[in-house]
Amino acid sequence: MRARLTAICIDTAAVVGFVALGRGSHAEGEAVAGIATVAAPFLIGLAVGWIAMRRTTLPAGRRTGTVVWACTTAIGLAVRGLAFGRPTPVVFMLVGGAFLALTLLGWRAAWGLIVRMRAREDGASEPSAP
Repeated sequence: MRARLTAICIDTAAVVGFVALGRGSHAEGEAVAGIATVAAPFLIGLAVGWIAMRRTTLPAGRRTGTVVWACTTAIGLAVRGLAFGRPTPVVFMLVGGAFLALTLLGWRAAWGLIVRMRAREDGASEPSAP
């Protein structure tokens, strides 16, 4: 349970970071209410991804990351378009999807590498999750 909660917190931080960086780069401000409004559709997608992976035993695994990323991106973009009532530019879709892939899959790849390196050093046969 602790590993799952840790992974969810890291994923949530990645989504909020994505929104905060985006708002900052477009001079839209970093007010908490503004960040929360823009992050909400992606956090909904993130929640759906985690619900879909609720039975996983590997919260830091590649499969979990892929499902969480796909749900976060697809549902987040869809809800964003519906909630804001304006078209979502293709460039935003590409940049958003790439940034979320880099963060949501990237930390898992780094974690897996660290765990494998430690397992080799310790002679352990079974790596552990965060």
